[in-house]
Amino acid sequence: MEISGIISAIVIGVVIGVLGRLVVPGRQRIGILLTILVGIVAALIGSALASAFGVADTKGVDWIEWLIQIGLAALGVAALDRTRARR
Repeated sequence: MEISGIISAIVIGVVIGVLGRLVVPGRQRIGILLTILVGIVAALIGSALASAFGVADTKGVDWIEWLIQIGLAALGVAALDRTRARR
C-alpha cells in the first residue's frame, strides 16, 4: 500500500467515524482517536462487504457502500461506548 492509500484511508476513516458517531443518539464517552480508529476499520470492512455484494463500484457515488460503512461505524461507536459505560 502506498502512502497516498494510507492517507486516504485515514481521511475516509475520519469522515466515516464522525458520521457514525452522529448516527448514534446521545453522548458517547469515547475519544476522537477511538472514533477515527473505528471509522478506519469500518471503512475497510465496509468496502470489503460492498465488494462481496457487488455494490462497491457503481456509476457515480457509491451510496450503498457509504451506508454500509457508516452503519458499521455506528455499531462500533455504540459498542465502545457501552464498554466505557460499564467501567
